[in-house]
Amino acid sequence: MCDPSGVAEPTPRAAADPGSDVASGWGSVLTVPNVLSLLRLAGVPLFLWLVLGPRADGYAVLVLALSGITDWLDGKAARWLNQYSRLGELLDPAADRLYILSALGAFGLRGILPWWVIAALVGRDLVLTGCVPLLRRRGYGPFPVTYLGKAATFNLLYAFPLLLLAQVRSPVMHLALVFGYAFTAWGVALYLWSGVVYVVQFGRAMRRPPPAGLDGADRLSG
Repeated sequence: MCDPSGVAEPTPRAAADPGSDVASGWGSVLTVPNVLSLLRLAGVPLFLWLVLGPRADGYAVLVLALSGITDWLDGKAARWLNQYSRLGELLDPAADRLYILSALGAFGLRGILPWWVIAALVGRDLVLTGCVPLLRRRGYGPFPVTYLGKAATFNLLYAFPLLLLAQVRSPVMHLALVFGYAFTAWGVALYLWSGVVYVVQFGRAMRRPPPAGLDGADRLSG
């Protein structure tokens, strides 16, 4: 649902598609896009180990590049094969969040990024995570993905491999550092601004009556 300004709002859960992954069986779960998203998730611990263990930054960049490729492929596969699922809608942003959080933690421990930047980004996610149970109690689903949020994630996921390349002695290390910090600055600004937009949506949803068609038990079960 959108307000007149075009800002997407949390949608009532009762208005969601009645079909679910569980109800339609494993065939709608083990789809090509979902398998690609699961492979992306499996790369998160490998990425962390490479950055914090042997500090094999070149291989860590490769993991991030493969993650980006599979992210692009799962979206294409969903459209080409018409394999959309609720699980896929959850896995894709979850993988993005895990890569962002793991990279932030690793970069903080290695001193690649200052801790105040990391605290601001993690704090934004913690605030929004705390809003979701309250939305569910009111009968709303989670926050919809917005283009602003996608742009923020895009910038951060481009910044991380560049910041890692800047740690590897090479002719492009200084150029990678400049572009890495540029993408980081834009990513942080957009990430925090999208958080403000989500908090505004949350406030609007909390001021409205609960969505019609849900009794008290339904509203409190989320």
